[in-house]
Amino acid sequence: MTLWLVRHALPLIDKGICYGQLDVPADPEATRACALELHKILPRGITVISSPLQRCELLTKELIGLRPDLRVRSDPGLQEMHFGQWEGCPWADIDAAELAAWTADFAHYRAGGTGESTGESTGESVSQFMARVATAYDALDPATDTLWVTHAGVIRAATLIAQGIRHISRANQWPIDAPSYGQWCKLAITMTVTVKP
Repeated sequence: MTLWLVRHALPLIDKGICYGQLDVPADPEATRACALELHKILPRGITVISSPLQRCELLTKELIGLRPDLRVRSDPGLQEMHFGQWEGCPWADIDAAELAAWTADFAHYRAGGTGESTGESTGESVSQFMARVATAYDALDPATDTLWVTHAGVIRAATLIAQGIRHISRANQWPIDAPSYGQWCKLAITMTVTVKP
């Protein structure tokens, strides 16, 4: 099967702002341009699964308008990583000690500082995030090509998972490359089906 991974169009938010699960819209014209390009090359009968965040839902709606044959559903597992208290803050304003702690314990440090009332982080660790994406990945139907309308972090995680990497421990193991806004890539997925006697 082929897993298509498309990144939402340019979000309408200032540069340098942390916006993992912050539900910001995407540029409507850029979204339309992406849908116009993508709908021409998507195979018939492909399953489309979208992040529920509006920057992805807008692209999904544009695709449906152009390709009524598409089967579409939403999956919260395809949302971007949750950055907790960092959401909506300029990256430059996030405490350097917090960023250093995140980098030092990249697998397990829950991004976003701690909540004032609980002292617990409201964000996700990279391990939690990768496990969430792996759940969506493991639910793929090996008989059907699938398109994920999603985010850069999810695309990076899926790329690792497709290589058999489900856990990373260091920040330098995290992929740098991801499609630009409104662009996509494809992964050829070989899934083993085990039949129990």
